[in-house]
Amino acid sequence: MKHRPVKNARFFFATAPMPCPYLPGRVERRLVTELAGPQVTAFHDALSQAGFRRSHSIAYAPVCQSCSACAAVRIVAAAFQPSRGQNRVWLKNRDLIACETAPRATEEQYAVFRAYQRSRHGDSEMARMDFYDYQTLIEDTAVDTRVFEFRDSTGKLAAACLTDRLADGFSAVYSFFDANLSQRSLGTLMILWLVNHAKALERRHVYLGYWVADCAKMSYKSRFQPLEAYTPEGWRPLRPGDPETTRFFRTGH
Repeated sequence: MKHRPVKNARFFFATAPMPCPYLPGRVERRLVTELAGPQVTAFHDALSQAGFRRSHSIAYAPVCQSCSACAAVRIVAAAFQPSRGQNRVWLKNRDLIACETAPRATEEQYAVFRAYQRSRHGDSEMARMDFYDYQTLIEDTAVDTRVFEFRDSTGKLAAACLTDRLADGFSAVYSFFDANLSQRSLGTLMILWLVNHAKALERRHVYLGYWVADCAKMSYKSRFQPLEAYTPEGWRPLRPGDPETTRFFRTGH
């Protein structure tokens, strides 16, 4: 994905080529900058609107020379209407209570996070994270970050979503859930909740990170319509099954 320069940007650097986390056999490079210093919140907002993502205290975007498959995507919250399936997910989880907490790692969160990683991503680096690694994931932030927890009627933690507040909405940084509750579709629930929360606060967008046309693990994002993807010409609608959308992000236009 090619990115336009960000006004008032600070220092950026490109990483060395490394294996692509989305498409086997490919390599990726990232443009990286530190989130620090004065006006860091406004800087983070501008980067998010230019297709960057936050991880810990840095923001990054793919700058692969021969591939444009990755697209930063965001839901247009005000126009979003849930599908029948999404409504069923909402009703199925109406017993859960959402609460907002500061970005502070807890042993309870880590236990759910660890089981989730081992169940879903057992061969990944995140599956090997200890509590202190997890603590860094949650607490190493220079921007307005919150953890939204979802608990059942007994107070047991079912799911959590690390989320950044932006001027125009929310950015879902990372989410996880109880691996024994997969039938609840808690990943979908957390996105639906963030969209409703954005609507209630009159925020325009919910940012979902990167979507890749040929990556099955990313396909769920296109089910939240209307969805926009960042392109060299700015944000444009991304519709599942649209040949122009698929061609654009597979070939780099």
